[in-house]
Amino acid sequence: MGYLWLKAFHIIAVTAWMAGLFYLPRLMVYHRRTAVGGESSEIFKVMERRLLKAIMLPAMILSWILGLSLIWVTDAFASLSLWLVVKLVAVVAMTAFHFWLAQFVGAFAEDERPRDERFFRIINEIPTVLLIVIVIMAVVKP
Repeated sequence: MGYLWLKAFHIIAVTAWMAGLFYLPRLMVYHRRTAVGGESSEIFKVMERRLLKAIMLPAMILSWILGLSLIWVTDAFASLSLWLVVKLVAVVAMTAFHFWLAQFVGAFAEDERPRDERFFRIINEIPTVLLIVIVIMAVVKP
Protein backbone atom coordinates (compact mmCIF):
# COMPACT_ATOMS: atom_id res chain seq x y z
CA MET A 1 0.00 0.00 0.00
CA GLY A 2 2.87 2.41 0.79
CA TYR A 3 4.31 1.82 -2.67
CA LEU A 4 1.06 2.90 -4.31
CA TRP A 5 0.94 6.10 -2.23
CA LEU A 6 4.55 6.89 -3.16
CA LYS A 7 3.77 6.27 -6.80
CA ALA A 8 0.61 8.43 -6.72
CA PHE A 9 2.39 11.39 -5.10
CA HIS A 10 5.33 10.96 -7.49
CA ILE A 11 2.96 11.21 -10.47
CA ILE A 12 1.31 14.31 -8.96
CA ALA A 13 4.68 15.99 -8.38
CA VAL A 14 5.93 15.14 -11.87
CA THR A 15 2.70 16.46 -13.40
CA ALA A 16 3.08 19.80 -11.58
CA TRP A 17 6.75 20.03 -12.60
CA MET A 18 5.96 19.23 -16.23
CA ALA A 19 3.18 21.81 -16.34
CA GLY A 20 5.70 24.44 -15.32
CA LEU A 21 8.31 23.20 -17.78
CA PHE A 22 5.75 23.48 -20.58
CA TYR A 23 4.44 26.90 -19.50
CA LEU A 24 7.58 28.82 -18.53
CA PRO A 25 9.17 28.95 -22.01
CA ARG A 26 5.79 30.02 -23.40
CA LEU A 27 5.73 32.92 -20.92
CA MET A 28 9.20 33.86 -22.14
CA VAL A 29 8.00 33.96 -25.75
CA TYR A 30 5.49 36.64 -24.78
CA HIS A 31 7.78 38.36 -22.28
CA ARG A 32 10.34 38.79 -25.07
CA ARG A 33 7.79 40.90 -26.97
CA THR A 34 7.30 43.43 -24.16
CA ALA A 35 9.10 46.74 -23.69
CA VAL A 36 11.78 46.86 -21.00
CA GLY A 37 10.36 48.47 -17.87
CA GLY A 38 6.80 48.37 -19.18
CA GLU A 39 3.87 47.21 -17.10
CA SER A 40 3.52 43.97 -19.07
CA SER A 41 7.19 43.16 -18.61
CA GLU A 42 6.89 43.62 -14.85
CA ILE A 43 3.85 41.32 -14.75
CA PHE A 44 5.74 38.64 -16.69
CA LYS A 45 8.65 38.90 -14.25
CA VAL A 46 6.33 38.16 -11.33
CA MET A 47 4.60 35.33 -13.17
CA GLU A 48 7.89 33.69 -14.18
CA ARG A 49 9.44 34.01 -10.72
CA ARG A 50 6.38 32.64 -8.92
CA LEU A 51 5.97 29.76 -11.37
CA LEU A 52 9.63 28.83 -11.00
CA LYS A 53 9.99 29.21 -7.23
CA ALA A 54 6.52 28.39 -5.88
CA ILE A 55 5.51 25.56 -8.20
CA MET A 56 8.33 24.18 -10.32
CA LEU A 57 11.12 24.02 -7.74
CA PRO A 58 9.08 22.26 -5.02
CA ALA A 59 7.58 19.92 -7.63
CA MET A 60 11.02 19.07 -9.00
CA ILE A 61 12.41 18.37 -5.52
CA LEU A 62 9.42 16.19 -4.65
CA SER A 63 9.70 14.36 -7.99
CA TRP A 64 13.30 13.48 -7.21
CA ILE A 65 12.67 12.48 -3.59
CA LEU A 66 9.64 10.36 -4.43
CA GLY A 67 11.24 8.86 -7.54
CA LEU A 68 14.36 7.84 -5.65
CA SER A 69 12.14 6.49 -2.88
CA LEU A 70 10.35 4.31 -5.44
CA ILE A 71 13.70 3.01 -6.68
CA TRP A 72 14.73 2.23 -3.11
CA VAL A 73 11.41 0.58 -2.17
CA THR A 74 11.45 -1.62 -5.26
CA ASP A 75 15.19 -2.31 -4.94
CA ALA A 76 15.58 -1.36 -8.60
CA PHE A 77 19.28 -0.54 -8.15
CA ALA A 78 19.98 -4.17 -7.21
CA SER A 79 19.57 -5.26 -10.82
CA LEU A 80 20.13 -2.03 -12.73
CA SER A 81 18.26 -2.23 -16.02
CA LEU A 82 18.94 -0.23 -19.17
CA TRP A 83 15.45 1.30 -19.08
CA LEU A 84 16.14 2.74 -15.60
CA VAL A 85 19.50 4.17 -16.66
CA VAL A 86 17.93 5.80 -19.74
CA LYS A 87 15.08 7.16 -17.63
CA LEU A 88 17.45 8.60 -15.03
CA VAL A 89 19.60 10.22 -17.72
CA ALA A 90 16.45 11.82 -19.18
CA VAL A 91 15.39 13.04 -15.72
CA VAL A 92 18.84 14.55 -15.17
CA ALA A 93 18.48 16.27 -18.57
CA MET A 94 15.04 17.55 -17.49
CA THR A 95 16.59 18.90 -14.30
CA ALA A 96 19.35 20.63 -16.27
CA PHE A 97 16.66 22.13 -18.53
CA HIS A 98 14.83 23.39 -15.42
CA PHE A 99 17.95 25.20 -14.17
CA TRP A 100 18.69 26.53 -17.67
CA LEU A 101 15.21 28.09 -17.70
CA ALA A 102 15.93 29.55 -14.24
CA GLN A 103 18.89 31.40 -15.77
CA PHE A 104 16.59 32.95 -18.36
CA VAL A 105 14.16 33.98 -15.61
CA GLY A 106 17.06 35.72 -13.90
CA ALA A 107 18.06 37.47 -17.12
CA PHE A 108 14.52 38.70 -17.76
CA ALA A 109 14.35 39.90 -14.13
CA GLU A 110 17.39 42.07 -14.88
CA ASP A 111 15.63 43.50 -17.96
CA GLU A 112 17.87 41.60 -20.33
CA ARG A 113 16.30 40.18 -23.46
CA PRO A 114 18.16 36.93 -24.03
CA ARG A 115 17.54 35.21 -27.34
CA ASP A 116 14.58 35.78 -29.62
CA GLU A 117 11.00 34.51 -29.56
CA ARG A 118 11.81 31.71 -32.00
CA PHE A 119 14.46 30.33 -29.64
CA PHE A 120 11.95 30.10 -26.78
CA ARG A 121 9.37 28.48 -29.08
CA ILE A 122 11.92 25.83 -30.06
CA ILE A 123 13.15 25.04 -26.54
CA ASN A 124 9.54 24.71 -25.47
CA GLU A 125 9.63 21.30 -27.22
CA ILE A 126 12.54 19.92 -25.16
CA PRO A 127 10.45 18.81 -22.16
CA THR A 128 8.00 17.07 -24.50
CA VAL A 129 10.75 14.93 -26.02
CA LEU A 130 12.20 14.13 -22.60
CA LEU A 131 8.75 13.29 -21.23
CA ILE A 132 8.14 10.84 -24.08
CA VAL A 133 11.44 9.07 -23.33
CA ILE A 134 10.78 9.00 -19.57
CA VAL A 135 7.23 7.65 -19.85
CA ILE A 136 8.20 4.96 -22.37
CA MET A 137 11.07 3.85 -20.16
CA ALA A 138 8.89 3.76 -17.03
CA VAL A 139 5.89 2.03 -18.58
CA VAL A 140 7.19 -0.16 -21.41
CA LYS A 141 10.64 -0.83 -19.90
CA PRO A 142 12.19 -1.80 -23.26
